[in-house]
Amino acid sequence: MTASPWIKRFRPAPQAPTRLVFFPHAGGSATSFFAAAKALSPDVDVLALQYPGRQDRLAERPIEDMRTLVDRVTEELMPWTDRPLTLFGHSMGSSVAYEVALRLEEKGVSPLGLFASGRSAPSVPLSRRLHLADDDELVRHLRELSGTDAQLLAEESLLRMVLPALRGDYRALETYSPEPGRSLGCPVVALCGDADPVVDPDDVALWERHTSASFRMRVLSGGHFFLDAHLPTVTQEIRDHIAAATAG
Repeated sequence: MTASPWIKRFRPAPQAPTRLVFFPHAGGSATSFFAAAKALSPDVDVLALQYPGRQDRLAERPIEDMRTLVDRVTEELMPWTDRPLTLFGHSMGSSVAYEVALRLEEKGVSPLGLFASGRSAPSVPLSRRLHLADDDELVRHLRELSGTDAQLLAEESLLRMVLPALRGDYRALETYSPEPGRSLGCPVVALCGDADPVVDPDDVALWERHTSASFRMRVLSGGHFFLDAHLPTVTQEIRDHIAAATAG
């Protein structure tokens, strides 16, 4: 495959029968999934998306429109569809992964499933407008979620580097209106934390309405970034789902 700034492979597994694509949260980067890639390899070939405006793509402008972002991601993933794909998104990444899954199905590519983590169903409107907030309010929001390194929050210069990507991601997410009536043909697995300050489990359960295939939901202990404390559980969920999907 041709190298792309959009796709990171921390533990390439060229002999694996399936691939998993990770979609990061708002302001997040591909490295959020380094540990998960290590845990799943070599049984699964793991790809992690790197959106513009962060880390090695810091000089690029963030994409502030969901449709544009989804179109670009879908284009980048098409060369990797020679093996069955499972999509896993966290928070904003769940919305991106959902739209990418719809695009892939339109192109005749059927994902093995979508994992929607830490995100309300697409049919639940967002009331927040954080992309319009000042920098201080964005920082308060980061602290509330407890998903950002404390050292980063304390370092003013580092924080200022992160905020443009975060704001751009929030603009894409908060101005995004899913097309009503569309439904996935692949299974959906929804995950959430029982103490998430911004996501209600009842709203996560509504993902069931967005697939004509099977749906399963699991609530784990923790806040918005519950994944960090439940890596073995989550990676086992992924393995079990892929095994069942490929056996079927």
